Amino acid sequence: MKKISILVLAVLSFTAVLAQKVDRKPLPKEVQIKLALQAAPSDLRNGAKVYGYDDSGKFIVLQEASNNNKMVCLAPDYKTSTYYSYAYPQSMDAFMERGRQLIAEGKRKQRDEIREQEFKAGKLHIPQTPTMLYAYWGDAADVNMETGEIKDAKRRYVIYMPFAKAEDIGLSSQHNNLGMPWLMDEGGYKAHIMITPPLEQHKHGSR
Repeated sequence: MKKISILVLAVLSFTAVLAQKVDRKPLPKEVQIKLALQAAPSDLRNGAKVYGYDDSGKFIVLQEASNNNKMVCLAPDYKTSTYYSYAYPQSMDAFMERGRQLIAEGKRKQRDEIREQEFKAGKLHIPQTPTMLYAYWGDAADVNMETGEIKDAKRRYVIYMPFAKAEDIGLSSQHNNLGMPWLMDEGGYKAHIMITPPLEQHKHGSR
């Protein structure tokens, strides 16, 4: 009887997840743009290129770049309960776009290996100077539809430094929750410095 109850609960949970995905629809274009821009520094938002989703859920360009702005911002995946917005310079767009293509092809696990092979073969451009990526995220239920801000949002800052070694630049290669920078994927083609403000500092929101 206990096994049957567990099975029933599992089925109900799976059904609830499916229902959540079916019911969730792309946000209005203007809301997506505001959400995407939240990831970028405030002085780099005006005129940034923005990717998001059309009414059918297709990933498209919602706003073309203007004012010589070289930032690219990504609206959150509307199908998820946690919304992640990202921003990075145009020099990273080919690398990021290739990652999205491989995920769409069902090759998420092979994504890094394929991109590394393509980069080493000269088929994929990746900046060889320090390059920023900004992340901004929070619960979908906490989105302010007027401003695009998320209540109690969190941030992460990533600096790509291909092939960097931790000891050469004076960093640890171990994760921490102190807000201290550390090097992830040390020595690899997409080695990057991670800076995540301590989560407890976000209790009253982050803008």
